Amino acid sequence: MIQGNQVKKFILVLGDIFLLYLSLLITLTIRDFSLPTPEIWKIHLLPFSIISVLWLLIFYIAGFYDTEKKPLFYLSEIFLAMISGGAISVFLFYLFPFFGITPKTNLIIDVLIASFLIWGWRNLFGKLLIKAKKNKVLFLGESKEKDILIDYINNKPQLAYEVIKKITLADIIVISKEVKQNQKLVQFLYQMLLSGKTVIDFDKFYEYLTGKIPISTIGESWFLENLVEINKQTFEKFKRVFDIIISLLFFISFIILYPLVALLIKIDSKGPVFYRQKRVGKNGEIFELVKFRSMIFSPFSEEGGWQKPDENNNYVTFIGNLIRKTRIDELPQIWNVLKGNLSFIGPRPERPEFVKELVKEIPHYSMRHIVKPGLTGWSQINFSDASAKDALEKLQYDLYYVKNRSPLLDTIIFLKTIMVVLQTSGK
Repeated sequence: MIQGNQVKKFILVLGDIFLLYLSLLITLTIRDFSLPTPEIWKIHLLPFSIISVLWLLIFYIAGFYDTEKKPLFYLSEIFLAMISGGAISVFLFYLFPFFGITPKTNLIIDVLIASFLIWGWRNLFGKLLIKAKKNKVLFLGESKEKDILIDYINNKPQLAYEVIKKITLADIIVISKEVKQNQKLVQFLYQMLLSGKTVIDFDKFYEYLTGKIPISTIGESWFLENLVEINKQTFEKFKRVFDIIISLLFFISFIILYPLVALLIKIDSKGPVFYRQKRVGKNGEIFELVKFRSMIFSPFSEEGGWQKPDENNNYVTFIGNLIRKTRIDELPQIWNVLKGNLSFIGPRPERPEFVKELVKEIPHYSMRHIVKPGLTGWSQINFSDASAKDALEKLQYDLYYVKNRSPLLDTIIFLKTIMVVLQTSGK
């Protein structure tokens, strides 16, 4: 059967919650040299429950529940996350003292104990995942992504899958589309279902494991079956309301920072404060993207070829490098969101000249334009490179988002983007 990543994550969350409360119990016991009385426990329960929720949120943003990517963690990683939550909780206790307590020593002890407990629990869980009994997977048929997926499975033992070649030993049989055209083989696979085997299409298994859509295995019929846009209309309306509300909040930051940023840009190099560039939006419509200028004003820099935007680019100015690292250069795009050209979450908007070439080279590339482009997205948080040669890889992530977009997926992307910004990675 298919391993449930959500079940693994749920178990991890339950373990974390238990250990956070256990660490509080141990902390109170250490302070009083005895088990806490019901009154003391009651006083601490609500504020530390709120802090625990904060810690769980930080764990999620930091990727502690992405067991398919990283099953084991260093103590320093756990401790840093706990310290971050503890620092924020200081504001809860001291700036808003409505809890009736302002713990100092208790909070420090709790952070130390919880860090060790959660580190031990997570590494135990990770090692169990790696050593767990593997579900045996057999691939029938060929595709360009088959070898890629096999390598992906072999390099991630925590996924609990093992690729085999003997059908009688398989727990899961992954079939490519041409297999369904062989009637005798279809009848045989039907019998496999009756014997308890799991039979799944390659594109679905690939999507489930990687969070991407395998381009070579899908055709026009796949889009007709999976992209029923009428089912997304309510979601898109709520998303537009969310975009407007968040844009107005960020617009305040833009107004506050604009005078200083504009002055620094003008002092640092000649040229306009903003740069405008044509991008391809929803349904292929062209719009003008606005950002703070971060490069030397030249037709060979901002308006030049496809370049990865980093500090090593000779055209990036000193101030431009700073505002890129802090993402301040993207603040003017709030205006694009308010106008409706952009959403906060969606595929990365590309330039028309690049799109024109990519449509010719990559099958189904235009389908990423059936949704509004975004400031961040599924591709942006999973794949940080920005070169033309990686357009196919990014498209697989974009199509996954187009198919599966929902309030939950948007929330995941939003939270993961926080970590990308803090790590000054991504595009």
